[in-house]
Amino acid sequence: MPAGTDHLCIRPRGVLRGAVLTLVFTGVLATAAATGSLPRQESAGADPARTATVDRAALNRAAAAAMADGKSGKQAAEEFVSRSGDRWGAVYDKREYAEFEQALDGTYTGVGLSAGRAAEGRVRVTRVQAGGPAERAGLRAGDRLVSVDGRPVGGLSVSEVVALLRGDGVPGSAVALRIERGRTAWTQTLHRARLATDPVTVRRLDEGAVLIKVAAFTKGAGARVRDAVRDAPAGAGVLLDLRGNSGGLVTEAAVAASAFLDGGLVATYDVEGEQRAVYAEGGGDTGRPLVALIDGGTMSAAELLTGALQDRGRAVTVGSRTFGKGSVQMPSALPDGSVAELTVGHYRTPAGHAVDGRGITPDLAAGERAEERARTVLSGLGGGS
Repeated sequence: MPAGTDHLCIRPRGVLRGAVLTLVFTGVLATAAATGSLPRQESAGADPARTATVDRAALNRAAAAAMADGKSGKQAAEEFVSRSGDRWGAVYDKREYAEFEQALDGTYTGVGLSAGRAAEGRVRVTRVQAGGPAERAGLRAGDRLVSVDGRPVGGLSVSEVVALLRGDGVPGSAVALRIERGRTAWTQTLHRARLATDPVTVRRLDEGAVLIKVAAFTKGAGARVRDAVRDAPAGAGVLLDLRGNSGGLVTEAAVAASAFLDGGLVATYDVEGEQRAVYAEGGGDTGRPLVALIDGGTMSAAELLTGALQDRGRAVTVGSRTFGKGSVQMPSALPDGSVAELTVGHYRTPAGHAVDGRGITPDLAAGERAEERARTVLSGLGGGS
């Protein structure tokens, strides 16, 4: 998701085959830094070195020692993680982590808009969610956001703007937005609401193929993909759009893989040196033409799915290199009740390719006209009507 949204970052978790511990395959949505506890995102493949892992026992000792001295255990943990080199490690208080858990259900508290950086440092509304407070107030894509509760947003990062939009995350709380549209400016007071995301959209293309867009792998997304494939007309190809998909539950990505594979390996991963694996279920559609669209915003669980489809020869991938988030996080409770998510391992594609810091290179490179090229490829595979 290239633009920031006012819903909370999903911290994906899932117990996978062969796993005894709950793992976090973090797909950082653009809102992740809203809590101020996440690292700055790096460009895809910028650093070929793998993300450092963290000694969880040492972290707990540091937090306990800080509390014994009357200091903040959470702050000590944040400092420990910062020094560790774990660029995906993060520490959350109880409320923050509870909200992350709730976000796994595909719900969030906000006003229902997405924002992105426009020219000259301005913040522009990029999407307005149907039925949300922003849409009911008449806001629309293209509006410029000037301030939130009187604070100018021009010099803020998108994630800081998101934090202001979310506020305390309480449904019904008010937030005043200063909006510009053309030469008109006004202040609009909205009330935050509990909203549901729609991570999967499906539509028929003119040539008869089916476009399945997956924005995130929240709960139920994998089944939505599987159902869309089953409901597609016989012989129709599938264009699986994973652009801007910044991750989610790996269990959901595995279910999505099962829609196209008849069982077999999806990925391998290690947890503190112990090797494990993720498998697809049997019975998937292995004959339907398939093209996957990817870009630099394709991350984490979405990269895991991409790697499985590419390595197993199930899909032609089109677009640009993916982000390169292939590390595994595990939540660890700290003495003060906060939770740290720490990198404990890394995953590889079925062919053994490392993703972390490298990303996945598409079979066919394409820029702004990637979807057009992908549709041409799909037609060439016999996926049109």
